[in-house]
This record gives sequence, C-alpha cells and structure tokens, in this order.
Amino acid sequence: MMPKWTWIAPVLAIALLGLAQFVATTPILALIDAIALMGAVFAAVHHAEVVAHKLGEPFGTLVLAVAVTVIEASLILSLMMGSDQASPTLARDTLYAAVMIICTGVVGLCVLLGGLRHREQSFRVEGAGAGFAALIAMSGMTLVLPSFTLSTAGATYNVPQLAFVAVMSLSLWAVFVFVQTIRHRDYFLPPSQRAGLDEHAAPPSSAQAWASFGLLLVSLIAVVGLAKTISPSIERAVVAVGAPKAVIGIIIAILVLLPETWAAVRAARADRLQTSINLAIGSALASIGLTVPVVAVASIAFDLPLVLGLADKELVLLVMTFMVSMVTLATGRTHVMLGAIHMVLFMAFLFLALVP
Repeated sequence: MMPKWTWIAPVLAIALLGLAQFVATTPILALIDAIALMGAVFAAVHHAEVVAHKLGEPFGTLVLAVAVTVIEASLILSLMMGSDQASPTLARDTLYAAVMIICTGVVGLCVLLGGLRHREQSFRVEGAGAGFAALIAMSGMTLVLPSFTLSTAGATYNVPQLAFVAVMSLSLWAVFVFVQTIRHRDYFLPPSQRAGLDEHAAPPSSAQAWASFGLLLVSLIAVVGLAKTISPSIERAVVAVGAPKAVIGIIIAILVLLPETWAAVRAARADRLQTSINLAIGSALASIGLTVPVVAVASIAFDLPLVLGLADKELVLLVMTFMVSMVTLATGRTHVMLGAIHMVLFMAFLFLALVP
C-alpha cells in the first residue's frame, strides 16, 4: 500500500500554497512552507520511483531524472525571477554545488561508510568511467569555458554559445541514458551480476502507478509554487547571517539531492556500492544535462542575465575534485582512505563557501 506520508505531504503543500495567495508570508509561515516544500520534494521522488519501477528501463530512468530536474530547475528559476534583483550567478552556483556535493560529499560518505562496514567494495569501472568522463566534459563546457571565451565580457556566453552548450549537454546526457539502459546495461550492474539477473521487487499495479503519477504532478506543482513563495525569505536569511549569495545555490542543491543521497548511502551500507555510484553519477549528469538547457532557454526567452563561469577558487576546487575522483574510480575497488579524502574536500568546499 502507498505510505500515508507520500500523499499527505503533497496535499499539505498544495494547501499551504493556496494559503500563501491570501496571507502575507511571515517568518513562521516561511519556515512551515520550507518544511512542506521538502516533504513535497521527497514525495515527488518517491512517486517518480514508483512510476519508474512500473515502466521499467529506459523510460523509468527518464521519469525519475526529469522529475528531479524539474524540481531543481523550478527552484533556480523561481529564485532568479522572483527576486527584485536577479541573481545572474544562481544557476552557476547551484550546478557547481551539485557537482561538488555529489563528487565529494555523496561519493565520500558512501565510500567511507561502506569501507568501515565492509572493508573493501567494488563496482564496474566501465560504467563509472564513462559517466564520469561525460561529467567532466559537461562541467568543463558549462562551468569552466565561459571564463575563457572572447565573445562576451566576463564569465558569460553569448546566445549562440549558450544554445550550443545547452544542446551538447542534453545530447551527452541522452547518450549516457541510452548506454546505461540499453546498449551496455551490464556495465552498470554489480560485478557479481549480469544483465539477465534482476533482484527488484514486483512492479506496482497499474492503479498504483497512475495514482503515483497524479501525485507526482501535484508534488511538482507544489514545489514550484512554494519555491517562489519562500524565495525572498531565503535571500533575506542568507543576507542576514552575512553569508555569500553562493550559499543560496548550495541550499538548493542540498535540498534537491537529499533523496538521492539517502538512497546512495543506504545502498553502500548494504554492500551495493555499484548502486551508489550509479545514483551519484546519474544525478550529477542529469543536474547539468537537463538543467542547463532549461535555464538557457529561460535566459534567452526572458532576457535574464546568466553568469556560468567559475571564479579561480571554485575552479581549483573543481579540478582537485575531478583529479581525486579519477583516482577513486580508476581500479573499481574502494576503501576507507579514499572516502576520507573525498570528505575532506567536501568540508573544504563548505568551509570556503562560508568563509571565501
């Protein structure tokens, strides 16, 4: 049966969204809205997973990835368009935070906890390496190259360049999904299994899948609406504590990645590191491959300022993270030391975001 919280959370979020249309947003109400928004995010991911399980691959993966990306893109656009002063670096900060949180925090926590419990764990290098290579290429085009192009001043793209990067990012993500779900599916299964073995539970009934699809739409509408409602409160809170505006992007990335992080950590503790790696790399690729085209189209259509290139400090941290990740993924085996290194980089990312 469907867990009660998975339908209570979206209904409550929609009710609060309706209330916000008639009542001024106070700090207490903004806090309640934020809690409801988080509940709607978890509910949306849950229902997306139910629909994905019913449809199977590759369509199931597409449903989950698109659902999560709608949440991320809606939060970014709500904050960009809902502020009195548009934040041209918000999309960059969110994408950078997502890559750093996944490659250092999520991977580090999974490897560390898995190593503490199981000593050594293994995964397929073929799949992880291909996905990580795509992530490096997409991150480089999106977050690095804008700082070095000559067509515009500053760390920005002109319209043709932005459109090109959006199409290339979407294309790489589509190829990755094709490889992961159809062409080389066995590359993404645990080393002890082959593509013919499935250990999944029985798929839900058609009625359950349709119910989850409807609640998924309700959850996404609630997320978009509540994000726009509380966006001024988030900006005021960040300014009030004296934190850099980049912290807003980190908050969005953490909010969006919480469900995937929880699932990845549980898999690692159950000695299924392959599942953790698939979740981590897949989430990072979807964050860039699907969010960048959405943000690019919005930027071009509504003439929103968009700065994508990273500053020097962030660029150095990104390069360090990719170098360490290449070492971690090189052999297909992990242990505690590798997890500790990733966690140190994650702490450095958080600390330097607060104390730049």
